Amino acid sequence: MQPQCPTHEHVSRRALLKGTLAAGTGGALLNWGNLFNSQAHAATAAKKTKHCILLWMNGGASQFETFDMKVGADTGGPFREIKTNLPGIHICETMPKMAKMMDKITVIRSMHTSQIDHPGGIHLMHTAYSQAANIQFPEIGAVMAKYLGNDESPLPQFVKISSQGNTGSGFLGPKYQPFSLNHSGKLPPFSSNSVDAERDDRRHALRGFLEEKYAEKHKAVTSKMHRAANDSARKLLGQRKAFEIENEWPKYRDLYGDSLFGRRCLMARKLVQSGVAFVEVGQSGYDTHADNFQGHKGLLPPMDHAWAGLLTDLASQGLLENTLVVWMGEIGRTPRINNRAGRDHYVRAWSTALAGCGVKAGYVHGRTDERGLDVAEDEVTEGDFFATVYQALGINPGQENFAGVRPVPIAPFGSKAVKEILA
Repeated sequence: MQPQCPTHEHVSRRALLKGTLAAGTGGALLNWGNLFNSQAHAATAAKKTKHCILLWMNGGASQFETFDMKVGADTGGPFREIKTNLPGIHICETMPKMAKMMDKITVIRSMHTSQIDHPGGIHLMHTAYSQAANIQFPEIGAVMAKYLGNDESPLPQFVKISSQGNTGSGFLGPKYQPFSLNHSGKLPPFSSNSVDAERDDRRHALRGFLEEKYAEKHKAVTSKMHRAANDSARKLLGQRKAFEIENEWPKYRDLYGDSLFGRRCLMARKLVQSGVAFVEVGQSGYDTHADNFQGHKGLLPPMDHAWAGLLTDLASQGLLENTLVVWMGEIGRTPRINNRAGRDHYVRAWSTALAGCGVKAGYVHGRTDERGLDVAEDEVTEGDFFATVYQALGINPGQENFAGVRPVPIAPFGSKAVKEILA
């Protein structure tokens, strides 16, 4: 059974403008800043600032078929475990490339979270909070855009590639709303201007004149916001080259693997190198209530290849020390194998992984019991996980923003960063 969520968001010219106007207060300008910053300047800035890439395993990858195998137990599956370059640590045979990268990452085998369904889990693992009727919490990407983003950049600071959350920027407002690319990592159709530059400039000047005259009489904040949104959209039209990888792909295809997920990961590296604060890259299909083992057999090899390639590429470009790579989904899978050779939803004990900026390399945190039913040592909750991620990036997990008059910390009250994970 697949989650009932769209695999990607479609953005139209009208939706872009509407999204910016949605806040209804203040002159909210989308954070795409000065169009004329050079690519060289952006690349230099990217190496000095911190970034995050989230590899989102939509549906929930199985811990038993990745990082926490239980070979020989009744909960184990048919796959064999293989040695890694971290002494005494074994992972699934379907991830041979990441087996050689274990000395570069931290694996958390002791996640224990609170939302077992897909909508609740997707919300939780994008925001650190359970859904609430009276508040829209911002996703991690929006938080990163606010605290790590460059307002002078011509590029959006929160980009999603074939991925999904369900709140976007939440109460942080439209300035930090995600910009979404489709499953192939390409820009939406509206990013191509249908008229020549001279005619577009004339139209823009006329629109500006009319809006100024309207604003003089009506003093409407929304008029100013509409102009700001339109300016931002026009600036984005000039940034198409930052989203193009066709000329680079032949050079990097072997490194990332010839797959859509590999192309998305290369795009993520390019965007981070261009100065984007946060990029989320999705791979769907892990909701394996049936044929779990066949499903993972098809999904894991391209993911393994692309993930290992991304870490290698980031390191070679001098970006890994300032880029945190997060690997996770919304849930884990059950120890029990059901009568359809599948695994169902499970949140009592599952796995995530981190690499790069601010976290230890070559470390496995926590342990589950012999059958993988429960956490045996060093439990990590969603709040602790997010606090750890934020602290690794130099962001205070207790930093508060206001939802109306209510102060809300970016990690829930009582959350603690796991000091053992931090470098």
